[in-house]
Amino acid sequence: MTSKLKDVMERAESWPQDAQDELAAIAREIETALQGGVYHASPVELAGIERGLADARQGRFATEAEIEAVFAKHRP
Repeated sequence: MTSKLKDVMERAESWPQDAQDELAAIAREIETALQGGVYHASPVELAGIERGLADARQGRFATEAEIEAVFAKHRP
């Protein structure tokens, strides 16, 4: 284990439970990718995917103006 990883892991022990769970989930994703495995979406992710597909089936898409507003907000 690298010293950078050890440092982060030690600090993570004092993080809130939700943040620790998120770090663990990210580590599992990395591990799965390194092992050539298949990613399995969580129930929350699957629900979001289903909502997006339902919106697409119903023709609900963002307008050009809405898309530009998001890009303008997040561009450096």
